Amino acid sequence: MSEKRVFNPLDKKSLGLSVADALLSEPVELLGNLKPFRGAGIYAIYYRNGFPAYAPLAGENRDNFVHPIYVGKAVPAGSRKGRIDAEVDRSQVMFRRLREHAESVRQVEDYAARQRGVEMIRIDEFFCRYLLVDDIWIPLGESVLIDQFKPIWNKIVDGFGNHDPGGGRYNQQRSAWDTLHPGRPWAAKCKPFSKSRDEILAALERFFAERP
Repeated sequence: MSEKRVFNPLDKKSLGLSVADALLSEPVELLGNLKPFRGAGIYAIYYRNGFPAYAPLAGENRDNFVHPIYVGKAVPAGSRKGRIDAEVDRSQVMFRRLREHAESVRQVEDYAARQRGVEMIRIDEFFCRYLLVDDIWIPLGESVLIDQFKPIWNKIVDGFGNHDPGGGRYNQQRSAWDTLHPGRPWAAKCKPFSKSRDEILAALERFFAERP
C-alpha cells in the first residue's frame, strides 16, 4: 500500500516555498534604475538580451520574467548576532547589495566597450524583483529559489556576488564569473581561474542542453 506524504504547512520546505512564491509575485524593475529603499530580504536578477551564451535564458525571459540568472539575499549585519530591532529594519542593506551588483555589470560593460571583440553584457539588459523578508526566513527563501531555478550565476558561472578581498589577499583565484566577464578592477589582481573562458562556455552549453 502506498502512503501519501502528509502536508505540514509549517515544515521547513513549505515555509521556504511560501517565501519564494511571494518573491515571484513582486513586480520587475530595471536593475540599474532602482531608487533607495529600506529593508532586507531576497531577490532575483533576470537577463534579457543577446549575450550568445545566455541565449536560451534570454529567450525564456523575452515575454515574461520566468527564469533568474542569479538569486541572492541581503541580511543586515546585526542579524548575525541575533539582533532583531528597528535599527535593522531601517537599514538599506538590500538596496546597497543590488546597487553593488549593478556596478559590477557597469564595470564589465565599460571594460568591453574599451576592447575589441569582447562580447558585452549591458546594465540595461538586467532586471530584478525583490522581497522584504523578516531576517529568520531570508536564508531559507534563498536556498529554495536556488534549488528550484538553478540560476547559472549561482551554479555554473559562480562569483558574481564576490567582493574585493582587499588587504593584499589577491593570491586567490578570480572567479568563473570574472573570467567570463572581465572588468572588475579588483578581480584583475587575482590569480587566473582554474578553467578557461572556453571551458566555462562549454559548461554553460552542457547545462542548457541537459536542463529539463
